[in-house]
Amino acid sequence: MRRLVIRGFTLIELMIVLAIIAILAAIAIPNYNDYVIRSRITEAVGTLSDLRVRMEQYFQDNRYYNANGTTGDTTCGNVTAAATSSFTFACTSANSGQTYLWTATGTGPMVGFSYTINQVNTRTTTIAAGAAWPAVAQNCWVTSKGGGC
Repeated sequence: MRRLVIRGFTLIELMIVLAIIAILAAIAIPNYNDYVIRSRITEAVGTLSDLRVRMEQYFQDNRYYNANGTTGDTTCGNVTAAATSSFTFACTSANSGQTYLWTATGTGPMVGFSYTINQVNTRTTTIAAGAAWPAVAQNCWVTSKGGGC
């Protein structure tokens, strides 16, 4: 006589597997999202660092940061930066072209993030309430969710 063998999974086995997958997803997805945000921040601070070097080179050639060294000119010479997928960049000069401030402002998923740098390498971060990370204002570039520089 032949025995009938049933093969497959029981409902409890399937539920255990689903519970394990849910636990792993609950841990992995937030960590992945933080990783993506940190990589986008690197895009902003890397560009600002490059812009600072270019501004100093411009200053060495012209002895002012703006286009013509006059009081009314608030441009930043010929130094420009194209917007990226996550940040736009803007610069203003003041004090007859002796000072400048570059700002990276978050767009899309980075709305609420703002990074700045000036002629004396002062770096600031402002993360507004409602952004992907907790609100913070620091005199450095915040690159981690905990507000550390």
